[in-house]
Amino acid sequence: MKTDTHNKTRKITLLAMLSAIAYIFTLLGHFVPIQFNDFLRYDPKDAIIAVSGFVLGPLSALIVSVVVALLELVTISTTGFIGCLMNIISSASFACVAALIYKGMRSIKGATLGLILSSLLTVGLMLLWNFLITPHYMKVPQAAVNSMLLPVFLPFNAIKCGLNSSLTMIIYKPFVNAMRKVGLIPKKEKSDGHIKIGLIVVCLILIALLVALFLLFKNT
Repeated sequence: MKTDTHNKTRKITLLAMLSAIAYIFTLLGHFVPIQFNDFLRYDPKDAIIAVSGFVLGPLSALIVSVVVALLELVTISTTGFIGCLMNIISSASFACVAALIYKGMRSIKGATLGLILSSLLTVGLMLLWNFLITPHYMKVPQAAVNSMLLPVFLPFNAIKCGLNSSLTMIIYKPFVNAMRKVGLIPKKEKSDGHIKIGLIVVCLILIALLVALFLLFKNT
């Protein structure tokens, strides 16, 4: 009983810590912006959320994604509920898929594979999001958004995912080592062998997404 309570307390502490760090990264991205144009800004918080997924699993990455998006909504965001929802979808698709793959393959190969697949999924989802939602949200013609999908939204999201993937790989090991020294992460981590199921699910999602994108661009 004491062990279970200790593990829960340790996990909650880590979740709170990672949520706070991710929010700080959001503030840095907001007050020291790296702008791609008037409305697209690089936000490094997804790297911290991915680290939370690597350390605690996909569900924890989803929790941190929601918590940070809600904190941003009530503090610094100017995009309202739609922007909050977009943040959750973008962060969760990037971090949760990477964490799912890494959960079954705890190695550099697993982390790299997870980040690559999650980046592809996130880029595709954001293209669909912008195609479906942006015209109504920004009250601009559909044709104007369509003309920006490939030259603007695609490279922006690809660069964003690439930067966050690189940042995740850089900070993950030092963070884990630090947390192990203070006893917040166990000395050894076990793989549960679910990589095949995770890969099948992710690949099916990617195939469905690619088909949807093909039909989308064919029609536009």
